[in-house]
Amino acid sequence: MNVTHSALVVDDERDIRELLVLTLGRMGLRISTAANLAEARELLASNHFDLCLTDMRLPDGNGIELVTEITRDHPRTPVAMITAFGSMDLAVEALKAGAFDFVSKPVDISVLRGMVKHALELNNTERPRTPAPPENAARLLGESAAMDELRATITKVARSQAPVYILGESGVGKELVARTIHEQGARAAGPFIPVNCGAIPGELMESEFFGHRKGSFTGAHADKPGLFQAANGGTLFLDEVAELPLQMQVKLLRAIQEKSVRPVGAAAEVPVDVRILSATHKDLAELVEDGASATTCTTVST
Repeated sequence: MNVTHSALVVDDERDIRELLVLTLGRMGLRISTAANLAEARELLASNHFDLCLTDMRLPDGNGIELVTEITRDHPRTPVAMITAFGSMDLAVEALKAGAFDFVSKPVDISVLRGMVKHALELNNTERPRTPAPPENAARLLGESAAMDELRATITKVARSQAPVYILGESGVGKELVARTIHEQGARAAGPFIPVNCGAIPGELMESEFFGHRKGSFTGAHADKPGLFQAANGGTLFLDEVAELPLQMQVKLLRAIQEKSVRPVGAAAEVPVDVRILSATHKDLAELVEDGASATTCTTVST
């Protein structure tokens, strides 16, 4: 990793700052620290940073304020939020404000390293790209205000690690949008794994997504990795996500939040580094109100 990369760590807890300084320093980054918003703003005004990590709650304000300011004034500086364990609502709020990603306390070092790696790749113009798809599938065709807005939205969400929900009628190109988001993001060199959620039998769903261990059920003659493991380092595209049973949606929500999955029959969870993109022609907001959906994502309409 290039030693010229720099990071800003904003947290009022000295122990957290020291942990992050030690971890990021070992990755070759030059670290500056701030204990509050005022110190962070002063450092941002006079320095360029390749990455910022900020706590949610600070003595003189909310970390969301800093996320918004960095997204607006320093658009080439990815910013990630440090949240309390289980604070999914706050993490979603940070992602909507423009955060690249989030990490929960207590900080999982392996998750942190993976997040930092992807953050630094965002502005790496020399990063490897996946081979271009066929000519007719590689473009979002059309010149209109709506298409211009769609392309701008894709560019914005491609820089994030937030789960994205793509809404549109059948046949409008939702998978093409998902592939474009993947190819424009830091995970472009990783796998893009599409799956039709409506085509997976209910009794096999957990095994298909999370994998299983040998002997965990009749017919499990060997360990089998799931779709999350297949997409590790890349993107998992869940087409027709509204077809998933509510119970499975809750398990997916946990996998997104904890960045780990537990294969069927396993005693422990397995870390995974996957970005979730999903699509459906149904309105998930209405399904949530009806109690039929638990999915929370950033929305892209096509």
